[in-house]
Amino acid sequence: MTKAVFGIAQSTDQAETIVSELKAAGFSNNDVSVLFPDKSTTRDFAHEKHTKMPEGAAIGGTVGLGTGAILGWLAGIGSLAIPGVGPLIAAGPIMGALSGAAVGAAAGSLSGGLIGLGIPEYEAKRYEEKIRGGNTLISVHTDNSDQRDKAKKIFERAHAEDISSTEEESVKH
Repeated sequence: MTKAVFGIAQSTDQAETIVSELKAAGFSNNDVSVLFPDKSTTRDFAHEKHTKMPEGAAIGGTVGLGTGAILGWLAGIGSLAIPGVGPLIAAGPIMGALSGAAVGAAAGSLSGGLIGLGIPEYEAKRYEEKIRGGNTLISVHTDNSDQRDKAKKIFERAHAEDISSTEEESVKH
């Protein structure tokens, strides 16, 4: 098991700042995840297969994250729908986990999928409500306490809410 640090960004600018600082601090694009509501009026980009950068630019423009360069840096960006929550945009390891085994085992709920990632139930439900309210969940997968401390400090400096650290389950394929 590895640990992950989670936090909630209240705006797209704040989310972009956090992800940018995580990148600058040396975290890999395979270790950073974002999850937020898809407020776009079209889903066309979610069905096209291109490189990550154009998808990130399309998604970024759609949700107001500037040029989308920060999202384009993240791995595995795409759109998914969670029953009871609606369409979401996810990037990073959380995308595979929520679209795969974790959600299936948890009857298709977002909080169930988050619980499947190792987040305690009360925090998963709080995160789901925040995401429903338009906020962005950001997580960073860490290998040691130095990385966890560094990630937490980045979240704190950016004034993220509901910052927590938790054991993370391996997703079974």
